Amino acid sequence: MTALPPGSTIGIIGSGQLGRMIGVAAAQLGYRIHVYAPDSGPANDIAFAHSRGAYDDVDALKAFAAQVDVVTYEFENIAAAPIEALGDKVRPSARSLAVAQDRVREKSFVEQLGGRPARWAEVADRAALDAAIAQVGCPAVLKTTRFGYDGKGQARLMAPTDADAAWESIGGGPAILEAFVGFEDEFSVVLARGLDGAVVTYPTPKNVHKAGILDTSTVPAPAIAPWCAEAEALAAKVAEALDHVGVLTLEFFCGRDGAVFNEMAPRVHNSGHWTIEGSETSQFENHVRAVLGLPLGSVAMTAKRVKMTNLIGDDVAAWPALLAEPGAHLHLYGKHEARPGRKMGHVTRVTR
Repeated sequence: MTALPPGSTIGIIGSGQLGRMIGVAAAQLGYRIHVYAPDSGPANDIAFAHSRGAYDDVDALKAFAAQVDVVTYEFENIAAAPIEALGDKVRPSARSLAVAQDRVREKSFVEQLGGRPARWAEVADRAALDAAIAQVGCPAVLKTTRFGYDGKGQARLMAPTDADAAWESIGGGPAILEAFVGFEDEFSVVLARGLDGAVVTYPTPKNVHKAGILDTSTVPAPAIAPWCAEAEALAAKVAEALDHVGVLTLEFFCGRDGAVFNEMAPRVHNSGHWTIEGSETSQFENHVRAVLGLPLGSVAMTAKRVKMTNLIGDDVAAWPALLAEPGAHLHLYGKHEARPGRKMGHVTRVTR
């Protein structure tokens, strides 16, 4: 397996902030990025080239892929079939995308590898929801099987009488019902797997969410230490079973029931942003290294403590004070309008 040399071009499907940060890491190593998306986004500001096209336009995607040396993607809410048409040029493969973007397939896959998700049932239609409630119980969460993120596409059922309202709120259609999990903390395992199968796993951050959106990620996190080894082993199994190349993230709840699998993302992840300043090799650089066939870098921490805080909506207005704060590292994504729930940037506070 020959590594792609500096000067090669990485094609990135998606133009968001994750693509932007992948591009920054690529540039530091001497590579260029070519962004494919239907519109302009933060990644376009630093891209060598940009191809406009729909995510399901196979011909446009093939034309884009012909102009780059390798293709990766920055989010999973795109159809897998068109990506599969690009063949081995895509890293991670379309299989990782297909498994991670469908909650039924994702949970079944992880269960087969020994993982433990919350009690769940598939919900194909409104009638199936009543059967799922009888099986899973309440309280529970109804989630669309696809295209949900940051709390979107979800509805709570505190009692069976909430079924009609929950079904309507997610727009109907394929879904799953998940039992509530009694948990004390949330955490995520972020690893990178190289083209040669080598795996490096970052120190595991404790995550705190607000309104369904990640608020902070902190390392080290002694409270979650008892569950990390089990979760890290499962994440490595998932990466190997998928023959995944690049960064992979698995999210967990932990508490009296141990480590309970929540969901996975076949990409760089918000909870890994702390690695830019807090690790010898950031998640973005290791993703670049992996998809290019380069050796993976060290994931050792560079500080005693690191805490990443998302800047959501109007939080970004504090940028002057954050720039003046010792030990704080500000990252703004170049989005022009601050809206409620929109990730505008993040700040990482490092304690040496």
